[in-house]
Amino acid sequence: MAEETTPRPTDAELAILRVLWERGPSTVREVHDELSASQETGYTTVLKLLQIMTDKGLVVRDESQRAHVYSSSESEQRTQRKLIGDLMDRAFGGSPSKLVMQALSATKATPAELTAIRALLDQQIEGEAK
Repeated sequence: MAEETTPRPTDAELAILRVLWERGPSTVREVHDELSASQETGYTTVLKLLQIMTDKGLVVRDESQRAHVYSSSESEQRTQRKLIGDLMDRAFGGSPSKLVMQALSATKATPAELTAIRALLDQQIEGEAK
């Protein structure tokens, strides 16, 4: 697996990152309001987590305005790829096929998801043939 530039986010940090990926750059209040819609979360907890995430390099803080604005330092796709790579290494001995087989057997995929998976597999096969 490639060397990681940022640490693996915790579950609470991932919840905040999902808000930032969906909303884009946001203040602590905006992140708190979004999280509070689905779970009880304190404003100061969100603030502290964002400060920790800044120190870890998971988010960047724009201090040019009175209310600091936070944004994710990496894209959702890049973060997901790092997490999948880590899971694949730790739980599946580095085997992509074992990971995919378990993922598909754990939950029923929709026809649209299966079509997308087939297209990705075809793309991978074509890439290897070149």
